[in-house]
Amino acid sequence: MNFIWRIHGTDHDLSARGMVMGIVNVTPDSFSDGGRFLDTGRAVEHALKLVADGADILDIGGESTRPGADPVDEAEELRRVLPAIRAVRSATQTLISIDTMKAAVARAALDAGADIINDVTGLRGDPGMPRVAAGCDAGLVIMHMIGTPGTMQQQPQYEDVVQEVRHYFENRLRALEREGIDPARIALDPGFGFGKTLDHNVALMRALPELMVDGRPLLIGVSRKSMIARLVKSDNLEDRDWPTVALTSYARSLGARLVRVHDVKPNVQAMRMTEAIQKLPV
Repeated sequence: MNFIWRIHGTDHDLSARGMVMGIVNVTPDSFSDGGRFLDTGRAVEHALKLVADGADILDIGGESTRPGADPVDEAEELRRVLPAIRAVRSATQTLISIDTMKAAVARAALDAGADIINDVTGLRGDPGMPRVAAGCDAGLVIMHMIGTPGTMQQQPQYEDVVQEVRHYFENRLRALEREGIDPARIALDPGFGFGKTLDHNVALMRALPELMVDGRPLLIGVSRKSMIARLVKSDNLEDRDWPTVALTSYARSLGARLVRVHDVKPNVQAMRMTEAIQKLPV
């Protein structure tokens, strides 16, 4: 099966070579690096390091979506992300993703040079988001989440998490196509840690092939998340980086085509090594 992701009319073939998305948080409160890159100059410096380390996409976000995070108003989110996007765009042609739930922020980010809308609500949180998506040719990331960042980890329950996430993907693809959105523009994100227990996360990771719907590439975002801390039995953030690399390789071996990570270089190496092994004749 071919995995094509259409961004601004260009087809990116992810069938044999996946993409790594590097995280640039211009927030004071993200769980891993909150406050480190709030300054535009430091955000650009960090973004360019990620590019040098091999990032295919830079994911810039101005509102933390960690469990229990407080909402950020539109004006503040715009104040955080737009200078960073403009500055990064002037410094590199690497694809830029805007990580936002707000239609106005997405629209302004696209105008400033972003190429992809990454919406943790799957374009459901803001009624204006489908119109923004339909009115542009940007790439889209549709994630699964129950509740909101403030409520999502309050006893999430599923009858069958794998089938429910798959059905969500199927339904969102049909709904967005009815809105006039080309399905080729969409990548799908199971939403690890977004309304899921550890058991739910593990079940989804094991079942990645079952989550592939209509040839849409899967994006996996597990970098430094608490599921890793629980599995390796360590609360130190630095102990989460190499397990993240292991999950990148594992996810790629099961068919995922995109990973969203903090530490780009080792994850790029893990993805390229896994792909090299997959290509070798047996």
